[in-house]
Amino acid sequence: MIEYTPEASRQVDDLIQHYEDRQRPEAIRALLTAMDEVEGKIERNPSAGLRAPRPYPQLRQTGRAWMKAGRYWFAYSTTEPPVIVAVFFDTANIPGRL
Repeated sequence: MIEYTPEASRQVDDLIQHYEDRQRPEAIRALLTAMDEVEGKIERNPSAGLRAPRPYPQLRQTGRAWMKAGRYWFAYSTTEPPVIVAVFFDTANIPGRL
């Protein structure tokens, strides 16, 4: 199981609250599915991540990789074990929020 930093957990909680407020249970299911998917991808091959999300090459940072699952970008540490450090919807202003 991949751990999440407190900041990444807060981002997930904020997304879930946003979807609950808008009565969008399908969006919550999609987020949870994406989380399961990316956790599995990272566990199987942590080196497969991108250096930065394709739309945001300026987010490249030593010790961090990015993967996309569903409509979400996940940043994770390249430490052993890897830890998810950020979760964003794909159309979010990631540089403005990171």
